[in-house]
Amino acid sequence: MFKSLLIATDGSELGDKAVAAGVELARAHGSKILVLTATDPVATGIGAGGFGTFDAGPIIVQLEEDYAAQAKKLLDDAKAKLDASGIAAETLHVPRHRPADAILEAAKEHGVDTIVMGSHGRRGLGRLLLGSQASEVLARSNVPVLIVK
Repeated sequence: MFKSLLIATDGSELGDKAVAAGVELARAHGSKILVLTATDPVATGIGAGGFGTFDAGPIIVQLEEDYAAQAKKLLDDAKAKLDASGIAAETLHVPRHRPADAILEAAKEHGVDTIVMGSHGRRGLGRLLLGSQASEVLARSNVPVLIVK
């Protein structure tokens, strides 16, 4: 265990904590690291009914380009932190995927043995309304998941 880590980050404070925890694990165990971020699919349902439809194609293309640029910056920043720690890492942006799905698919495809990710630890109504990607990863993962709060 801890030989191949997938660190999921969204650039938030919790994502940064997950990267830091992954660095410590990698340092202690000589782990190889894959840092992942995912960007949700862009909804395309614009316009309907008697008012006609709106061609959202150019807007969607621009949103996806913006998402990709933000993901690149986020991953470049995470990789720089890892490089500064002397730890080699690969990065992966998974576009048009819900984070939980992207994390689980990448973990399987890359043969990682541990997933590291952050969670707000919401419970009850807050979790029901906002959802929890971490909860979904925990429920569906075939490998251990380290949750950082």
